[in-house]
Amino acid sequence: MDGPFTNVQAAVDAAVAGGVPARIRIGRGTWHGSVDVPPGAPPLTIVGAGMASTVLAQGHVVLRYRPHTGQADDVDRPPTLSVRSDDFRAERLSIENNLGPGGRAVALRVDGTRAAFDQVTVLGHRNALDLPRAGSLVWFRGCRIEGSVDYIVGAAIALFHGCALHSDADGPVTAASTPADQTYGFVFRRCRLGASAGKRVYLGRAAGPHAAVLFFDSAIDAPVHDPGWHDGDMPQVHATARFANVEGRGAEGLFLPETPWTREAPAVPTPEMLFGDWRPFE
Repeated sequence: MDGPFTNVQAAVDAAVAGGVPARIRIGRGTWHGSVDVPPGAPPLTIVGAGMASTVLAQGHVVLRYRPHTGQADDVDRPPTLSVRSDDFRAERLSIENNLGPGGRAVALRVDGTRAAFDQVTVLGHRNALDLPRAGSLVWFRGCRIEGSVDYIVGAAIALFHGCALHSDADGPVTAASTPADQTYGFVFRRCRLGASAGKRVYLGRAAGPHAAVLFFDSAIDAPVHDPGWHDGDMPQVHATARFANVEGRGAEGLFLPETPWTREAPAVPTPEMLFGDWRPFE
């Protein structure tokens, strides 16, 4: 879809009103403001001019302070990009919440049933990438995700294939809340994990009793705590969480430490096992 739109939301609104699948091209530059793709939207694809050339950005304040105690509370503010429709796709752009450290800075939230991201940067801080819906299918290919603590969170089935992850703070990369009846949660295949100087990470923290995170054939260049996983201060998850690092190597070619209480990892899944016949990249 081409047109004289002054912001990305206007282009999305026009595509939704059209009621048919649409492709929205976004030019070079930084496009400020949050973007919402509402439920019931037709299949949409947004395409930028490159990960470093087209940037969707906003920096909503996500903290408020209690007047009597001064204690900070999280505030529910919209992410930079919120995908609430099915069959969404984004390519060749960056999605940033440039709030800065100090609270939830969600860049991308996906609530739709199926969403695919190809050569997309997701940049925020805590909860930078939020995938809250159990059973939702999300595929990231050749993407970059950067944040601080718990910057990939949620209950979805998500495949990260050939992606670069970067931690800007000490703490867990993922916080999965996978339900018990869902075989897979977050799967990282042939990814690379790095960290800013002086930072040390956990590969995952259990945000629920059946959290499922699998790293497979990935390069873990970031320093990792021993053990490499965190129980979220819930010892009971030792019997139920599903964490694993399979054929992954740390810095200098060393195998990473495994957490003694993690159960045997499930078989490394194929796209068919994760997504059935859904093939957004074919």
